[in-house]
Amino acid sequence: MSGPRGRMGGPGGRFLTEEEKANQPKVTWSLIKRIFSYLAPYWKQMTLVLLLIILSSFFSLLPAILTGKIIDEGLIGRNLDILIRLIILSLAVTLGANLIGVAEDYLNSWIAEHITYDMRNKMFQHLQKMSQRFFTTNNQGDIITRMTSDISGVQQIITNTFTSILSNTITLIVALIAMYQKNWILATLGVIIVPLFTIPTRKAGETRWNLTQESQACNDEINGILNETLSVSGQNLVKLFGKEEYEFKRYESVNQRMINLNIKERMAGRWFRVVITTFASIGPMLLYLVGGILMMKYNSDITVGDITVLVSLLGRMYGPVNSLLNIQVDWIRSMALFTRIFDYYDMPIEVDNPKNPIIPNHVTGRVEFDHVFFYYDKERLILDDVNFNLDSKHSVAIVGPSGSGKSTLINLIPRLYDVTGGEVKFDGIDVRKLDLAWLRSNIGIVSQETYLFNGTIRDNLLYAKPDATEEDLIEACKQANIYDFIQEQPDGFESMVGNRGLKLSGGEKQRLSIARVLLKNPALLIFDEATSALDSISEKKIQDAIDPLIETRTSILIAHRLSTILAADEILVLKDGKIVEKGQHKDLVKQGGVYTELYETQFSKALEIDNQE
Repeated sequence: MSGPRGRMGGPGGRFLTEEEKANQPKVTWSLIKRIFSYLAPYWKQMTLVLLLIILSSFFSLLPAILTGKIIDEGLIGRNLDILIRLIILSLAVTLGANLIGVAEDYLNSWIAEHITYDMRNKMFQHLQKMSQRFFTTNNQGDIITRMTSDISGVQQIITNTFTSILSNTITLIVALIAMYQKNWILATLGVIIVPLFTIPTRKAGETRWNLTQESQACNDEINGILNETLSVSGQNLVKLFGKEEYEFKRYESVNQRMINLNIKERMAGRWFRVVITTFASIGPMLLYLVGGILMMKYNSDITVGDITVLVSLLGRMYGPVNSLLNIQVDWIRSMALFTRIFDYYDMPIEVDNPKNPIIPNHVTGRVEFDHVFFYYDKERLILDDVNFNLDSKHSVAIVGPSGSGKSTLINLIPRLYDVTGGEVKFDGIDVRKLDLAWLRSNIGIVSQETYLFNGTIRDNLLYAKPDATEEDLIEACKQANIYDFIQEQPDGFESMVGNRGLKLSGGEKQRLSIARVLLKNPALLIFDEATSALDSISEKKIQDAIDPLIETRTSILIAHRLSTILAADEILVLKDGKIVEKGQHKDLVKQGGVYTELYETQFSKALEIDNQE
């Protein structure tokens, strides 16, 4: 707030919306304490800011006080020497007040930036620990808003709301003390006048605020019509149904309403300025009148300079009083902002590192599901009493209809979610007892939805292993059947992949993803529909990369391609969250169950493609 103290803000933003009124946060002592806990580490700087505010408030009022002496002692007293000294002193005080204001602004900004820095770090760290459930159930835009604009709003609260309360209060106290030292009658008159001045200000401001809200709603309606009717699909529909005249009438009506509102808003603004300037002049005129009466009728010892000082101080009080009367709006918005941020801070971490995590000395990649249950919603089980063992260096293929729980099952191994019943064991130990970083470093997942960062091929590969050598990169890319493609690029490993890898085809992204996982050198490899939604050529290149890998590593494969399924040591058939069949291909086909149905509807088609290739 350290900027323009005493300046009256316009009415815009000084009133609560209906939504804000309905959702006012409950302000408790614990909430206040929690807010100030973020200020506590910077109490020394805050104390210095408080001292600077006091000095700044005092210095900013001194020129007005000196003006009285300039008039009485310099001009009326006809003393040029005193006049010059007082003018120089007034200029020096003004400069000093400005320099103190600069120091206050800097320190205010420094504190605000460091507090928001702390809050952003805490929020990011907290969000990184949230389970996959959090990111699938919460709106991504809302998450980003909490991280960016909400926390940035805290900076405005610190630099504006909190310091505004302090600064305006101190300015008022200093001004009142100075006024009462001059003349208690005129000072009391000023105290009565200033609050009365705010009444028309608020009324005019509320009118403008309501008109602005209506105008914004009307503008939104216009934009909605334009978006609907001027888009390619919208225009096509309008023309096909012959609705050109209807849409024009609709637009014309809203446009006319918008014009009327804009005129009203501008005129309300003009009347607002008339009200402000008129009432701003009433106070000084009353002080001049009463001061003149005291001088002329009652022979008071008050001087012309004193009256001038009182008028000047009165003018300096308008802004702080108006600001403090409106502080409720800023306060409610500030509390709402902190409440939104704290709501996220308080969300429980479902998947966290155990207090005494186990880090085994040796890893084999062995997996065991022991009576595992899982649900997102208690009303519907996703996995229902799942049991199976996967030995080291062996592979298992998991097949089943869409929605049977295949992807959920593999997400439980690296603890993207935690089981709601039973145990998932990795190397014979419940995954919830293992060190989370160690567990995930030993599991590599190649999913159907490949994600690449906007950077070079090298950047995306090194994300898995920052200290990988050139030889490591080349070997991993060869195993993933992507090295020849990289060599063909003009910039090789330095080629940009684009946002989310948009410069690469689906097959190229998938093979790059496999290379990235191989650089981790995980004990367990998981392929989750790694070849789905790809053309047959890309699919074969990826399959050629996968086949040798599953022969040498512990692997889990979710696949629709029969050659991949046949390469596995065992096939698990999942339906409605249960393992309904398990065994080898030739035995499962004969059973006439779920696997047989899948073979006849999906796998046989993939087999035809295999034979053609």
